Amino acid sequence: MTETSAIVILIAAILTNNILLTNFLGMCSFVACSGQIRTAVGLGIAVTFVLTMTTAINYAVYYGILISAEEAAELGRAAPLLSTDITHLSFIVFIAVIAAFVQLVEMFVERFSPRLYFALGIFLPLITVNCAILGASLFMVIRGYNFAQSVGFGFGAGVGWALAIILMAGLRQKMNYSNIPEPFRGVPIAMIVTCVIAMAFMGFAGMVAIQ
Repeated sequence: MTETSAIVILIAAILTNNILLTNFLGMCSFVACSGQIRTAVGLGIAVTFVLTMTTAINYAVYYGILISAEEAAELGRAAPLLSTDITHLSFIVFIAVIAAFVQLVEMFVERFSPRLYFALGIFLPLITVNCAILGASLFMVIRGYNFAQSVGFGFGAGVGWALAIILMAGLRQKMNYSNIPEPFRGVPIAMIVTCVIAMAFMGFAGMVAIQ
């Protein structure tokens, strides 16, 4: 298990290991909902909340229920509720936790910000299948993070994703006043700008890094 501090992991997840710009996870909603800054900010906050909470809960579920007692002992963790190894169900369990939290976020946004709810449209419930959300939980397991590291990574990944989509929304609103050649309008120019932003974030390489 890595001894990297949770703060370092958080900063790395935002800048040097941005889950969208480095791993290209969550690209669908990133491209589709980055047309307006208001929409991008709302979706970014929702994704950050879901990422942070589901990473924490999935950590507890994975190490408290899914792994075997023998594996828990090897890792120096408390004995799980079940002695049988059922980690093969982790994908299903992780997605179920994510779906429950997305439903909670959807009800909250619909109640307190109807305009944002209708602006996000189908992409709000589709946070459930946003691969960045599931990817964070899987990275947590693969990298052997402890609870504090997992929460730091989940929050940092969410903030990094939100930062990327807000930057893209600002640039796309500016591009509305630009004379973009017809073949590049829409998704093509969005992908090109995404690549440029990703290269810009490479300037943070060497600050902090996580494996």
